Amino acid sequence: MRTGFTTGSCAAAAAKAAAEMLLGGSRTLEVKIVTPAGAVYCPEIEEIREENGCISCAVRKDAGDDPDVTDGMLLFAEASVTKDGRGCVYIDGGRGIGRVTRPGLDQPVGNAAINSMPRTMIEAEVRSVMEAHGFHDSIRITIFAPEGEEIAQRTFNPRLGITGGISVIGTTGIVEPMSTKAIVDTIRVELRQQKEMGETVAVVSPGNYGLEFMKTAYHYDLDRAVKCANYIGDAIDLAAELGFERMLLVGHIGKLIKVSGGIMNTHSREADSRMELMAAAAIRAGADRETLLGILDAVSTEEAYALLVEAGIAEKTMQHVMERIGFYLKKRAGRMEIRCMVYANRYGLLGQTEGAEDWIREVAK
Repeated sequence: MRTGFTTGSCAAAAAKAAAEMLLGGSRTLEVKIVTPAGAVYCPEIEEIREENGCISCAVRKDAGDDPDVTDGMLLFAEASVTKDGRGCVYIDGGRGIGRVTRPGLDQPVGNAAINSMPRTMIEAEVRSVMEAHGFHDSIRITIFAPEGEEIAQRTFNPRLGITGGISVIGTTGIVEPMSTKAIVDTIRVELRQQKEMGETVAVVSPGNYGLEFMKTAYHYDLDRAVKCANYIGDAIDLAAELGFERMLLVGHIGKLIKVSGGIMNTHSREADSRMELMAAAAIRAGADRETLLGILDAVSTEEAYALLVEAGIAEKTMQHVMERIGFYLKKRAGRMEIRCMVYANRYGLLGQTEGAEDWIREVAK
C-alpha cells in the first residue's frame, strides 16, 4: 500500500518554498525536504501569491492509501520578513488551523495546533533557506488552510478543545496506510513466533508505551511481547487460535478504558467513549455531579483520572473498570485464560484483573 505525507511535512515544504521565494526573488515550483523518518518529499508548489511584501504558497496533502479526511486539501504557508536582527523563525497558525483552548495537549493553551515535530521541521527548513541566503533578520511563517475549519468538524479536534480548524501533526512525516489485514497478519506472525519459542503466556500491549511500562516496572524483555495496536479483539482471537494457554494484556488507560465497554477495536474512528465509560465507573464509586461533569469534559483519560484522585474515589472507580474489562476479555477469550493490567504515565499501575501482576512477574523471570 502507498504511504503518504503528514500535514507537518506539507507545512514544512510550503514554508520552505515561501521562504525561498521571499529571499530569492524567483518562483519556486518544487522543493525537497527530508522527513524525520528519512523519506525525501518533493511536492509540487501551488497557489503562489505575493501581496504586501509577503509570499504565500500551498502544498496539497497526499495521504497515500490511508483514508485520511485531510487527503487532497491545500495547506498554505505565508512568509514575511521581521527586521529585528535576531535570526529567528516565528511560527503561527492562521485561518483553518485550530487553536488549543484546553490543557493536556502537545501545545499550550492559546497556541496554534501545530505540534512540536512539525514546528521543528518548519523551523529547520526555513532556517536552511535563511543560511543559504546569508539572511540575519527573522522570518515569520503563518500556516493556514482555507478548508481547515470545515474538515476539522470530521475530526476529534472539537472534542479535544481545539477550535477553528485542523491540527498540523506527525512525528515521522510519513502517513502509513491503515491496512487492517496487514496489521492483523503481523500480529499473527509475532504471536506464532512466540509460541514456537516455547512461550505459554501471550504478552500483548497496544503500543510502545505499554511495552516501556513493562520494561521499566517489571524488567520484562520486550522481545517477548507482541504489539497489537488497536486490534485487541483480533489479538485475543489469534492467541486462542494458536493454542496459547494464557494471555496478558497490558496497556494505557486511554486505550483499555474502551475495553470496559466491550470495544475491541480501540481506534478513534471505530469508537471513542473513554470519558463516558470512566464516568459510568465513577458513578458506581459514588462520584458527585461536579466530578462527573469534569470527567466528561476532560481532554485525556489521565486528566480524568486526576479528578478521581482529587475526589478520593480513584481506587474504587478502577475496581469497577477492571471488573468490566475482565468480563469482556473473558467473554472474547473463551477457554483461554486472560488477565489485564492498566497503567497511566503519571500514576503507574492503576488497576489489574485478579492475579495479573503475578503473571507479569512470572514471565519476567
